[in-house]
Amino acid sequence: MRIKLVIVLILAVFTAGITFSILIINNKNISEVDLVAINDVVKTVEKNWGQVSEETFHNSDIKQSFSIIDHLGNVIYETPGNHINNIYDGIKNRDTFIDLKHNNMLVGKIIIRNNEQEIVEQMKSELVTFISLTFGLLMIISTLYIIYIYRTLLKPFQQLQNFAVNVARGNLDVPLNMDKNNYFGAFTESFDILREELNAARQREYETNRSKKELVATLSHDIKTPVASIKAVSELMLMQTKDEKVMKQVNIIYSKAEQINLLVTDMFHATLEELQQLKLIVTENSSEILADMIENVNYDHQIVYESIPQCIILTDPVRMQQVIDNIISNSYKYAGTKITIKSQINQGYLELHIIDFGCGISEDELPLLFNKYYRGKNVGGKNGSGLGLFISKYFMENMSGQISCYIRNDGFTIVLKIKLA
Repeated sequence: MRIKLVIVLILAVFTAGITFSILIINNKNISEVDLVAINDVVKTVEKNWGQVSEETFHNSDIKQSFSIIDHLGNVIYETPGNHINNIYDGIKNRDTFIDLKHNNMLVGKIIIRNNEQEIVEQMKSELVTFISLTFGLLMIISTLYIIYIYRTLLKPFQQLQNFAVNVARGNLDVPLNMDKNNYFGAFTESFDILREELNAARQREYETNRSKKELVATLSHDIKTPVASIKAVSELMLMQTKDEKVMKQVNIIYSKAEQINLLVTDMFHATLEELQQLKLIVTENSSEILADMIENVNYDHQIVYESIPQCIILTDPVRMQQVIDNIISNSYKYAGTKITIKSQINQGYLELHIIDFGCGISEDELPLLFNKYYRGKNVGGKNGSGLGLFISKYFMENMSGQISCYIRNDGFTIVLKIKLA
């Protein structure tokens, strides 16, 4: 349906409505009073007074309706289709009254029916019917055209809006489906081509990033082998040498190799996590293994810890050891104080409160501490990658546990919540 066709249809219906309305008005004529015929009726009634019947007017030419009443107001005769209750109805209807005399006496009246009101009412009814029909047709045409506009113009734009929302959300797999006969065929097709190009570009970016991450993971893994050799040789030299100067230098080599090992381990784990290849195997274990894990990092007996409550916990021992290593290593590096570990069972978790007595961090840094690559303002030139706490949080959450931290007046505390079996 075209716009010109709709305009022509509306004009045609509107013109037809006006034309037929004029015809209806012009065809409704009020009949004129036939004085000659009325005079004949009056004479006939006066002549046959007392014997007036339908046969009395058999030869009458009058075409108007009339009624005959006596001097008491009783209806003696009325033409078919004409009905009058009393003289007051005739006055109200503006009927014509003619006196009837018999033997020079007033015996009644003839009431000539005025049909003007009936014609007006009939004309009103016909006009209302035809005007309603005209406007009904116009409304139907307008409604159909509005539906047509919605389907051909508005609906495609709504589809474009939904398409744009999907693209904005990164859902590039949903195509832009359009009818073949829509007005915006080439326009909408270009949007769909844009979606396909964006999807292809994103896929290429994903593959590129994945390749980079795989390269970092591979290099990190490969670097650990020579670092382990350096540590092993350093340990052997420490066992064999007696010269304190040499021992001091070898110790420096060993500590730096250990730093490199920690950094590479963090980088390796972060890359595997992004590749979704960092696997955890959560099993039921006795809480006694936590004491062994703490002892594994208790260098120079800097850690003081209470007896851990006996219970069964859900954990991956290898990953839990890495979490404790990361936290204790940070405390050694940034606080440089003794470390106290307190434990308790609380609401389905075994809690470890790892407490140091260093300067801590500022309040505004607290929400950022577990973000990837974030390092606090108190690093003081110390080596680090900003991945230790990020990886620890990943491990704890994937073991159905939690990790949090808070600042004390005399130091800093990290809380590990380990799920009970």
